[in-house]
Amino acid sequence: MGATDQVAVLAQQQIKPPPIDYAAITPVLIVLGAACVGVLVEAFVPRRGRWSSQVALSLLSLIAAGIALGVFAGGSSTTGLTTLSDSIAVDPPTLFLWGTLLGLGLAALLLIADRSVEPGGAFVAEAAAPKPGPGAERAPTAGMRTEVFPLALFSLGGMMVFCAANDLLTMFIALEVLSLPLYLMCGLAKRRRLLSQEAAVKYFLLGAFASAFFLYGLALLYGYAGSVRLAAIAEATAGTDRSDTLLFAGLGLLVVGLLFKGSVGPFHTWTPDVYHGAPTAVTGFMAACTKVAAFGGILRVLQVAFQASSWEWRGVLWAVAIVSMVIGVVLGLTQSDIKRMIAYSSIAHAGFLLIGAIALTDRGLSSTMFYLLAYGFTTIAVFGVISLVRTADGEATHLSDWAGLAKRSPLLAAVFTFLLFALAGIPLTSGFVGKFVVFEAAFADGMAPLGVVALVASAVAAFFYLRVIVLMYFSEPAADGPTVSVPGAFTTAAITLGVVVTLLLGVLPTVALDWAGVGGFVS
Repeated sequence: MGATDQVAVLAQQQIKPPPIDYAAITPVLIVLGAACVGVLVEAFVPRRGRWSSQVALSLLSLIAAGIALGVFAGGSSTTGLTTLSDSIAVDPPTLFLWGTLLGLGLAALLLIADRSVEPGGAFVAEAAAPKPGPGAERAPTAGMRTEVFPLALFSLGGMMVFCAANDLLTMFIALEVLSLPLYLMCGLAKRRRLLSQEAAVKYFLLGAFASAFFLYGLALLYGYAGSVRLAAIAEATAGTDRSDTLLFAGLGLLVVGLLFKGSVGPFHTWTPDVYHGAPTAVTGFMAACTKVAAFGGILRVLQVAFQASSWEWRGVLWAVAIVSMVIGVVLGLTQSDIKRMIAYSSIAHAGFLLIGAIALTDRGLSSTMFYLLAYGFTTIAVFGVISLVRTADGEATHLSDWAGLAKRSPLLAAVFTFLLFALAGIPLTSGFVGKFVVFEAAFADGMAPLGVVALVASAVAAFFYLRVIVLMYFSEPAADGPTVSVPGAFTTAAITLGVVVTLLLGVLPTVALDWAGVGGFVS
């Protein structure tokens, strides 16, 4: 055998493809594969058949991904595994977050697909071909743009990878995959086009800054640890004689990028404008799914990579959690638009969630994930209800338009009241159980002062929820006030799903809490 042949044999022996556990990542492959097929549908399916094709493809793909997730979770161990050269970690928290994302994504896609509340759909219509003849105008619009479905699936796939990323570079790529479709989706509203496009531009510009912070922090941490893997960073943090300047500068910049995605104050400035300007179904998708992905990433980064240095950064995140709660509660009290009020409510809830993430205990991990599940379904149902109260100009989001709503539609007012009770944390709702377990984890981990601040903020936040309830039940409706649209099958299904999950998690939370507490992260 010649020297060339020997080199070739040695090269073949040394270069081996990384092992891939396809069963573990099947849910992600199904979602991203369906998104790619959705792009092909846009390219080759005739216009009149696109909506039905995209709806069927999107919903079936999420159901198939959920089945694949259930099959794998039923046969997997509680320790978890890593795959794709250890860039993806599929462990019990990953499986819980994936299941949460698929459920929330299904509910959000039902809202997005509805075309009965807003004739033709809530998204900008696609213009038909121009009529023949010189100087002819375009024909009437020909239905909603269905690109929103593959965009939503791409974003959802990015969120699933983001939750499972075991190194910072994979996490950054997933961050961009989940963010870029959202920037586009925010600007697709049929009504109030300028407001929607302004929201998309603000989200894009601020999101680009946040991504830059994340990437710069990644570079500094690579300089500190010599690797972007979370386990390698944890090993370097636990025992090294290197300068801590790179470590804490990198951690600070990295956390800023993560907190931006989670709408945590004071990195929240995009949230009210984007929630207000984006199509309501997209707002629900962002409010629920993006928060799950962001806090999934925060939990993994803090618990896997930086637990050994928690005594140095924990105080800073205490302050961030308090600032987020105060901003959300105080500014939420001053809002006159219901979508902006819910936006500031989400900032306060982000502060509550951060308390669980700071705990760095098994109880803190499970309580935070349960809170994400409970908050997500309640929020999607809230935005589903908001989409039904309408004037001639579109959705009636000013609080004065909701006066006397109980006299116009008692059922809708009762459903909205129950959902607001859940956001306020009233017993027998998922919101109460979520806050209880998070605050319990904080007190158990020695964070009693932070828990007291959270309890006070939660009590104050209840006021602006109760204000809406009083307005609906104890005010007279205006003669020329808004009407309540009859929901279509998709919107009805989404709201019903959110209400049922909110009730079940408030009355029988044991199953979800047990699943959330099955095991911890692997690296």
